[in-house]
Amino acid sequence: MSPLILILVFVVATVVGYFLIKNVPSLLHTPLMSGMNALSGVTLIGALAATGLAVLIDHPIWGQVVGGLAIILATINVVGGFGVTHRMLRMFKQKKRTDK
Repeated sequence: MSPLILILVFVVATVVGYFLIKNVPSLLHTPLMSGMNALSGVTLIGALAATGLAVLIDHPIWGQVVGGLAIILATINVVGGFGVTHRMLRMFKQKKRTDK
C-alpha cells in the first residue's frame, strides 16, 4: 500500500475523530471512555501476539524488545484508563446522609 494513502487515511481519521469527540455531550464522556478503555485491551492482545510471533519466528532481539515495550505501554494505558474511569464514576455516587 502506498505511504501516501496511509497518511491520507490517518489525516481523515484524525479529523473525523476530532469532530465526533467534540460533539459528544459531557454526560456521555464517562461511558464512552470506559468503552474505549475496553477497546484498548485489543492493543494489549495485539502486542502480545506480535511479541509472541517475533519470538516464534526468531526475529532479532530488537523485535522482542519493542514487543515487550508495547506490552508494557498497552498495559499502562488500559490500567490507567480504567483507574480514571473508576474515579470519575465515584463522583456520581450519592453520599450517604447521616443527619437525622
